[in-house]
Amino acid sequence: MTSPNPTLDGVTDHGLAEPSPHGTNAAEHLWMHFTRMSSYADKPVPTIARGEGAYVWDTNGRKYLDALSGLFVVQAGHGRAELAEVMAEQARTLAFFPIWSYAHPKAVELADRLAAEAPGDLNKVFFATGGAEAVETAWKVAKQYFRLTGRPGKYKVISRAIAYHGTTQGALSITGIPPFKAPFEPLVPGSHRVPNTNFYRAPEPVAMDEKAFGLWAANRVEEAILEEGPDTVAAVFVEPVQNAGGCFPPPPGYFERLREICDTYDVLLVSDEVICAYGRLGTMFGAQKFGYQPDIITSAKGLTSGYSPLGATLISDRVFEPFSHGDTVFPHGYTFGGHPVSCAVALANLDLFEREDLLGNVLRNENAFRRTLEKLLDLPIVGDVRGDGYFYGIELVKDKNTKETFDAAESERILRGYVSGALYENGIYCRADDRGDPVIQVAPMLISDQAIFDEIEQKLRYVLTEAWSLV
Repeated sequence: MTSPNPTLDGVTDHGLAEPSPHGTNAAEHLWMHFTRMSSYADKPVPTIARGEGAYVWDTNGRKYLDALSGLFVVQAGHGRAELAEVMAEQARTLAFFPIWSYAHPKAVELADRLAAEAPGDLNKVFFATGGAEAVETAWKVAKQYFRLTGRPGKYKVISRAIAYHGTTQGALSITGIPPFKAPFEPLVPGSHRVPNTNFYRAPEPVAMDEKAFGLWAANRVEEAILEEGPDTVAAVFVEPVQNAGGCFPPPPGYFERLREICDTYDVLLVSDEVICAYGRLGTMFGAQKFGYQPDIITSAKGLTSGYSPLGATLISDRVFEPFSHGDTVFPHGYTFGGHPVSCAVALANLDLFEREDLLGNVLRNENAFRRTLEKLLDLPIVGDVRGDGYFYGIELVKDKNTKETFDAAESERILRGYVSGALYENGIYCRADDRGDPVIQVAPMLISDQAIFDEIEQKLRYVLTEAWSLV
């Protein structure tokens, strides 16, 4: 049987998989996210039953290396009993109470801890339940901030091409992936796109010089602000390493120049770290890895290692200041934002990070991870290996010399039709993605070492060698 890789967002033509433990197709009632549901009209859905460490098992007992950390989430690994125990104890003590004009101890403690860990003066923490909600929060904070400071015309956002920022109406408006947006238009007005930092596809004048490319890419943000009008632009949303398109790291000088531009035009710099925070790059926050100071950080995913949903938007003292006076209210919130159980497990997760030095593990091993993945560059189908920390993309090409990519039909046949399913069939869960050019993304857990890197490389090598025969 061919089992699919269910991480090809919205495009996977899934193969066969083992039935659910109840003997029925899970797709009968479960509407899965970003999934061609027609793929399961006569095929069972792959069903993952348990996890331990870096591995998961399906309902038939087959073992898979989780080389995507669930979805860039399970930093500390599956099956951490100590995290489950903390959750149970908190549920027994206080299972739920909202933070609408009230507090509870775990939300207070976690907010204090995140403020202490964050760079600069990001001292206010607004909790949500996930990344899109954190992004939604950041845009609304930016809009109201400028209203409160006498500049209500500043509401627009600049973000990057192909960048993914979430699926709620505001976050989707900021997202730079047209096929995701088209079914839901018209969206929230005021979002505008600039080029991303994909050096592998850099335009000719700066294609040979990373620093020149970084300045070129940053200056496109200034160009967009001037075109829209500085008195209308509220914020720039960027990821430290852009996810969609295949892990684009920032070129040298990019964020330094971007900070200058934002300061010049009084535009807030929002670092979207839903993936990059909490150790994915070896630092608590991605901005720390690249040495820049955001006005707002959005985060989620690895904060709890996925054991319970939680998002957090971290806001600078300067941005919070006008909200702190008189009868001013930020009329925004989520019922489950700052949930007691989620906050408790986040604190325990961060304790585990410290106890096992998981961030240090990433920093000590990131170069070995890169070198191991770069072995794949000897394959004719691999054009580029890029990323940072434990967050990498491998771009697939039809011609390495010209960097020619696959057309839509070839991508359907090779990436969706073979690679996605073959990865899973060969015991590795990762992401085959063509939201930009075709890539495979890998993001191992922060506990991973050379043995995991080697297993990833060996499994990818086998599948990509077979894929080349189909080109």
